[in-house]
Amino acid sequence: MANRHRGEISAELDGRPRTLVLTLGALAELEDAFGAEDLVALAERFGRGRLSARDAVRVVGAGLRGAGAEVSDAEVARMTTPGGAAGFARIVGELIAATFGAGEGAAPGPLPPAPPARPAG
Repeated sequence: MANRHRGEISAELDGRPRTLVLTLGALAELEDAFGAEDLVALAERFGRGRLSARDAVRVVGAGLRGAGAEVSDAEVARMTTPGGAAGFARIVGELIAATFGAGEGAAPGPLPPAPPARPAG
């Protein structure tokens, strides 16, 4: 069962329940895939509310891999979910909200500022 406090969500993919989570490694994978410089840029991209099918495949794939599944983006692209494309968009929205701490189904807001750097020495 998914633990929302750890950023996990549950989703039905190919007729079976799956757990998805965007671990730090999964987020790094998405930064690379989307050309985002950092987590703030990644959150801003997701916060714009626009989602391509390719984006959904990448996010769902990263979430599945973050939860330990050995699955490629090509395999994710062939998966089905209740609601079709809208179902995938819902999964992505829930996963992003769980990851960035937004309310259920909400788009992520801005991330809090990073703590100040410690002086060298």
